[in-house]
Amino acid sequence: MSKTHEHHDHSHSHSHEHNHGKKPIVLYFIGLTLAIIALFLNETYEILQNILFSVATLTAGYHVVILEGIGETLENTRACKRFTPNSHILMGLAALGASLIGEFWEGTLLILIFSGAHFLEEYAEGRSKREITKLVELNPTTARLITSNGNIETVNVDQLKIGDHIQVRNGDQVPIDGVILSGETSIDESSINGESIPKEKTKGDPVFGSTINGTGTFTMEVTKENDDTVFSKILQLVDQNQNNQTKVGSLIKKFEPKYVTFVLIAIVSFIVLAPLLFNWTWEQSIYRGLVLLVAAAPCALAAATVSVTLSATSNLAKKGVLSKGSSYLSQLANIEAISFDKTGTLTKGKPEVTNVHFSDAVNEEELIDIIVALEKESNHPLADAILRKFETKNKLDIQVTNQIGKGLEGKYNGHCYRIGKPTSFKSVSDAFSNLNNHWEIEGKTVVYLAKDEEVIGLIGLMDVPNEQAKATIDYFKQKGIHTTLITGDSEKTGQAVAKKLGINEVIANVMPEDKSNTINEQKKRHGVTAMVGDGINDAPALVNADVGIAMGDGTDVAVDVSDLILMQNDLSKLVQSHRMSQRMNRVIWQNIIFSMAVVVFLVIVTFLGLTDISISVIIHEGSTLVVILNGLQLLRSIDPQKLNA
Repeated sequence: MSKTHEHHDHSHSHSHEHNHGKKPIVLYFIGLTLAIIALFLNETYEILQNILFSVATLTAGYHVVILEGIGETLENTRACKRFTPNSHILMGLAALGASLIGEFWEGTLLILIFSGAHFLEEYAEGRSKREITKLVELNPTTARLITSNGNIETVNVDQLKIGDHIQVRNGDQVPIDGVILSGETSIDESSINGESIPKEKTKGDPVFGSTINGTGTFTMEVTKENDDTVFSKILQLVDQNQNNQTKVGSLIKKFEPKYVTFVLIAIVSFIVLAPLLFNWTWEQSIYRGLVLLVAAAPCALAAATVSVTLSATSNLAKKGVLSKGSSYLSQLANIEAISFDKTGTLTKGKPEVTNVHFSDAVNEEELIDIIVALEKESNHPLADAILRKFETKNKLDIQVTNQIGKGLEGKYNGHCYRIGKPTSFKSVSDAFSNLNNHWEIEGKTVVYLAKDEEVIGLIGLMDVPNEQAKATIDYFKQKGIHTTLITGDSEKTGQAVAKKLGINEVIANVMPEDKSNTINEQKKRHGVTAMVGDGINDAPALVNADVGIAMGDGTDVAVDVSDLILMQNDLSKLVQSHRMSQRMNRVIWQNIIFSMAVVVFLVIVTFLGLTDISISVIIHEGSTLVVILNGLQLLRSIDPQKLNA
């Protein structure tokens, strides 16, 4: 089932389903209660018993058969401009036929089973509307406008025009896209590019609305209208992708109208032609026609998916995978390409120190004490990684200054020590430069340590792949599924991570709109495509993909717009989900083939006059029970090696 049919079209074709609150369930249980009461009445009360069965049939089937069966048949016929029956109408006719030939209980039983299966299916589908309220709330609403006389006035972001000058204080949200006029700062741009490491910004650098300013205050010039900002584009893309999605109907739903039309034509033809061809009486012909109608009613077919999907989704929920609809799980089995965000999805989401190199002439223990003393005064994510790496022998008390563009600086024993990015140092030895280049090619962020501006050490940091990433990529590649890394990070970093994990394709330096467009390209080139992500910037791509998969520890927005959620950020659960989806589809096919075989058998024996309506109903409902029990096997956990076979 598509993500968006519910959001956009669902009100049209499934309005009955969702606009009646709890009323359908209440009516169903009233019908069930009346049927049970009728069963306990003896032959003395046969008329009352049949009345109760009839009322039970009407109440239990009111929503599913009358509203949906007849209502949707009329709607779909009008929309398609040809007769497009809903299978529910066939069940209604079968129940009516059973009652007309005096088998009231069989008619009621058909409706109770069919309607019950229908409500269970609705529950299994978990029709969850994509909720983008949290995404809207992240959009800034006010800005500090610098007026022509130099005063600062708080205004709505909607009032800002291109060319306006605004002030952004430390810790504030950047209200709109623009360029820095004065000041230096570091900005958390994870809402735009998904990267956890803040970017240092100074005069002339671009800034984006919704990102979070760090410690510096700056002034900026507005370069885009509010509706054209990168973050607004994310909102528009999420909404547009939802509305453009079409419902991926299940196999049974696609097959249903043709099957029902065929059965209706066949039954009418049978009743009309049988007296002429077989010399039957009209009474015999009508009776056998009605028996045939009951036999051909797709009751087991309707139940073929319900227990399977319920069992599969329940099993995965216990393992920490939440599905917002069983049809998304079914789609997962058919994927031919899968795209991954990098930060927080394939990687741990925070940098770690991977390489350290110091000059031979230094006292390493003392240098580590100095590094820790400098870094403990910083709130930068790189500082956290360095502090996790190094243990001090002696705690030093160093006065530290933190300058945007230069880094951390402090004096110790008459010398000035500085930690900063490579471009902030003028004179660097060839040995250090070569090592820096080598590490950068491997996708690492490098910081230099200098004593009196002479570089004496290098530290390499990287957001390393998480424990399950390699095995997950290997699994999908073994299945012949194309893997792609889509990241807002640099080409070097993307290629380094992809090489380590064995990913087929890398698309780097992408903005949210590019991620969504990449998913479109993947669909065209490969077919059914899944997207795995965790950030706000992944939201358009997650919605656009055939199956959107969110990491459970990711942003609320990513979780809200996704179809599957992997709790505890465990990628091994994605492998389990894919295996379970394939297993689920196999069991559904088993049920479909079995239920259709039963229908064919009943049609043949009915045609030969070897059965009556009671036997037909018993076999028919027995087959329904078999497919339900077959579906329940998915509640059992199977050894992963067997699943992979």
